[in-house]
Amino acid sequence: MVNWSKPRLPRPEAPRLRPRIAPTELTRIDFTEVVPDPVAFLGQAAYIQLEFFESLAKAVATAPDLASKEGLSAAAGVALRQHHDLIAELRRLEAEPAEVMAPFAPATDRFRHATSGADWTELLLGIHITSGMLDDYFARLSEGLPPDLGTRVRGILAPQAAAEVVVQELQRAIAADPTLADRLALWGRSLVGDTLLIAHSALRASESSGALGADVEPVFTELIAAHTRRMDALGLTA
Repeated sequence: MVNWSKPRLPRPEAPRLRPRIAPTELTRIDFTEVVPDPVAFLGQAAYIQLEFFESLAKAVATAPDLASKEGLSAAAGVALRQHHDLIAELRRLEAEPAEVMAPFAPATDRFRHATSGADWTELLLGIHITSGMLDDYFARLSEGLPPDLGTRVRGILAPQAAAEVVVQELQRAIAADPTLADRLALWGRSLVGDTLLIAHSALRASESSGALGADVEPVFTELIAAHTRRMDALGLTA
């Protein structure tokens, strides 16, 4: 068992994207070249929101007190509403939601299990980091959808006030037990790779994934910068 109270040896400071530095102008990307057809896009986005709901439901079930349960249940309700709103867009396109989501289920299920963590606080951080990164990413990719649909998708995925309860619960847990900070910082860093893999799977034409990866690199840079800001806001090292 690791003794988190032991003095830590100094370690080299890793290069970091600092939020206080003004971002450089990034290359604008034509997402029509990389975004899948609207039905596939909506199917993957809808299933991911369903997974976020299930993770939040688990957080509600394992919360330490009633106040936490109440707040997290509101956040779970937001994720479920986003799922249903995306399903409504699929039906607008006359697609059968279950059939469209099914191909994305295995990888997304594995992703949820891999990012659920070892305890309640790791579960909350996993939800906070992965939902933030993927909502940002799918909102950016929606620029490649037909204009009206893209606007509606960005509205569905816009940040919701109820989700702030996850941040508040994490801040309260860290304040109550400062030894959590090192462990959660390490966990937060480990979440990035799996999340970017899921993000990359939303791109079209996997046979040319190398070229596409280079094309969308500025968006991945944006995601990592936003991840750093989320970690900084919690007092954690990204």
